[in-house]
Amino acid sequence: MVRPVVTKAIRAVLLTAVVVIPAASGWLVRELRTTGPQPGEPVLVEIERGWSARAVLERLSRAGLVRSALALRLACRAFYPGESFKAGEYLFTTPLEPKAAILQVFAGRIHLVPVVVPEGLTGEEIAALVRPGDAEGAASFRRAFLATELIADWDPRAQDLEGYIFPDTYRLPRKASEEDLIEAMVAEFREVFDEDRRRRAAELGLSVRDVVTLASLIEEETALPEERPLVSAVFHNRRRIGMKLDCDPTVAYALKRAGRYTGRLLLRDLRFESPYNTYLHAGLPPGPISNPGRESLDAALRPAAESYLYFVARGDGSHAFSRTLGEHLDAVRRFRALKNR
Repeated sequence: MVRPVVTKAIRAVLLTAVVVIPAASGWLVRELRTTGPQPGEPVLVEIERGWSARAVLERLSRAGLVRSALALRLACRAFYPGESFKAGEYLFTTPLEPKAAILQVFAGRIHLVPVVVPEGLTGEEIAALVRPGDAEGAASFRRAFLATELIADWDPRAQDLEGYIFPDTYRLPRKASEEDLIEAMVAEFREVFDEDRRRRAAELGLSVRDVVTLASLIEEETALPEERPLVSAVFHNRRRIGMKLDCDPTVAYALKRAGRYTGRLLLRDLRFESPYNTYLHAGLPPGPISNPGRESLDAALRPAAESYLYFVARGDGSHAFSRTLGEHLDAVRRFRALKNR
């Protein structure tokens, strides 16, 4: 026989369960859905590696993104028992629900900032671009630029990563290291220079280094996509007959390496002794003179089916192409006359 006192106790427990548990659950749900701060400046919060759930939620609470860290801890245990918070920087746009904030951190949707690297820059120029005014950061980038093990299987002759840090827009954590950035850029180059492009290089009898070097010359000679296969044809044709490439940007690069480039080339600069000076030395220079983009790489691999051997700048960014020296000299005189008007 069940005693009345025991029966009353069981009823009390059941009543508590029926009333309190739903009430607590409802409170937790409301806490997850209650909108936080009103619209304002985005809130940047850093979650450090190894932090406990308590530390993470207290950080969100101090940032004004959640009202009650205790409520969120209980909600996480009740509704997200298998989830874990991911370290990193998070950018929150207010107003937002606490649920959205914790789900963002569970998912590891960290704040990424764009790093834009244009085509045709040297590694030194990229160091100054991505770390403006930061001498220590630029120095770290230059050290990472020497990590040739990232490309040694494709180019065992590489002494640095010139030509292999692919120009693109990268989205990386704000505190990404210079090594992280370099690794991402080389990985992108390897992705772009895929099996089809490597097969085409082999068909032309060119190494990866040869293609990238040629592409860097094309990149520096013209900014017009439609001209790149034509410039490529000139260089391919000259190499085939043993004619020097006479590429001005190779001289500029040689002067940059020597710390002597002033921003413009003079006639005497064409006699500057360097293995990169293609006015003095036949064939390709020892390596890339910049970091070319996809279009220049493809132009190097697929030159136009033309017999051009010369080109001259028209003065408007485009070039006139010629098959013979006589045609070329006529074009030079014509465009010089237009320039002097």
